[in-house]
Amino acid sequence: MDLRNIAIIAHVDHGKTTLVDELLKQSGAFRKGEAVAERAMDSNDLERERGITILAKATSVEWKGTRVNIVDTPGHADFGGEVERILSMVDGVVLLVDAAEGPMPQTKFVTSKALALGLRPIVVLNKVDKPDAEPDRALDEVFDLFAALDADEDQLDFPHLYASGRSGWADATLDGPRQDLSALFKLVVNHVPRPRQIAHADEDFRMLATTLGADPYLGRILTGRVESGRLKVGATVQALSRLGQKIEQFRVTKILAFRGLSQQPIDEAVAGDIVSIAGMSKATVADTIAALAVEDALPAQPIDPPTISVTFGINDSPLAGRDGKKVQSRVIRERLMKEAESNVAIRVKDTPGGEAFEVAGRGELQMGVLIENMRREGFELSISRPQVLTREIDGAVHEPIEEVTIDVDDEFSGAVIEKITGARKGDMTEMKPAGSGKTRIVALVPSRGLIGYHGEFLTDTRGTGVLNRVFHGWAPHKGSIPGRRAGVLIAQEPGVSVAY
Repeated sequence: MDLRNIAIIAHVDHGKTTLVDELLKQSGAFRKGEAVAERAMDSNDLERERGITILAKATSVEWKGTRVNIVDTPGHADFGGEVERILSMVDGVVLLVDAAEGPMPQTKFVTSKALALGLRPIVVLNKVDKPDAEPDRALDEVFDLFAALDADEDQLDFPHLYASGRSGWADATLDGPRQDLSALFKLVVNHVPRPRQIAHADEDFRMLATTLGADPYLGRILTGRVESGRLKVGATVQALSRLGQKIEQFRVTKILAFRGLSQQPIDEAVAGDIVSIAGMSKATVADTIAALAVEDALPAQPIDPPTISVTFGINDSPLAGRDGKKVQSRVIRERLMKEAESNVAIRVKDTPGGEAFEVAGRGELQMGVLIENMRREGFELSISRPQVLTREIDGAVHEPIEEVTIDVDDEFSGAVIEKITGARKGDMTEMKPAGSGKTRIVALVPSRGLIGYHGEFLTDTRGTGVLNRVFHGWAPHKGSIPGRRAGVLIAQEPGVSVAY
């Protein structure tokens, strides 16, 4: 069976998940009468409410004898290192753009990574049936965006389609028949190259782990694209770190492939396919799973190290036990350890005394999502304020520095630069016009200086600015950043206060 691997890139609310639903329906992935949840890809409650995709997921559809693996990309920068690893699994990308809004700055981050990897884009102008849609303007903006991101000539000569994900059609022209998505299927099959890995099916087995999951029955599960060779259930393989050191040797207990929205066990994985493997106990994301004869690891994007930590403790207030049922520290510890198993960016440590746990992660959004998920599951917690992790290098304290890329309207750039380089101790490294009245600012800012900044930033730019952050390195401590006095209660409005 022929194979294609693609990723979908889209801004929040431009209809990525809805489009995938339609692709699944039209390819017959659902049996007749099977109940389909709206936005089938956003599988976790919080994702449905906030309308964001947190976990990068994969699905697979079949069309006229070709299997298409579709990988969903997280558009959010807190889940940073994930994007490059996901894109390393695919051979082409579909950029989905709202015909009314045009390409949004958030998609720039993922799009620039995709173009840098040499992936050839297909552009889909979605929601062209909206009354305020301007597909031609949106198309010009996409071209300008690609040019600004240094796309090569092949990438600039991209095919495009007009579509409505909700109505389930895509056509090459605006006045097309508007019946189904077959034009999109055709384009994917003809424009996206076959995985080059298929040619290496007879070599030793190698696969790069790009995402980590956990299953109550199977234990750790690693997902990735098979780079070469074949793998059968029951085979003994090894895991190599990025530097080629052997981590462990294990027997493959199960191989799962994506079929529609579910994962189904298969007997053998072949080069080019995207599969999940179970059986390992230590191996993690960015490691290479390989046959015992292999000595070199595959090149991988390292996992961004955690930069902030929050202490989770039991709720010791007088109102403990009112909201949730899960209040003991033992239960909280189990839940955090389970999270660390399936979430590669989070690390959990016990604190002396055993009543509280230090959880280290990549950013505030990630911590917020974890805390909110636990609260809904019936946990009661007390949470410390976020602390930034420091390291001692040559006897001096070093702190994490992030490279922040900001796109804002020209009129707001002054306010943004003042905040970042002033109290928040950042150093501006670059400032250049980004076209259509926007300025791009690149700065190196300590992680401490970014805590709580995002809300202020949105206020300063009236909601139009975009901020992306990537871990840059460690640098000597920059001195104190002014904050509030500890333990101040701030009232939003006058009212009667009570003693407890």
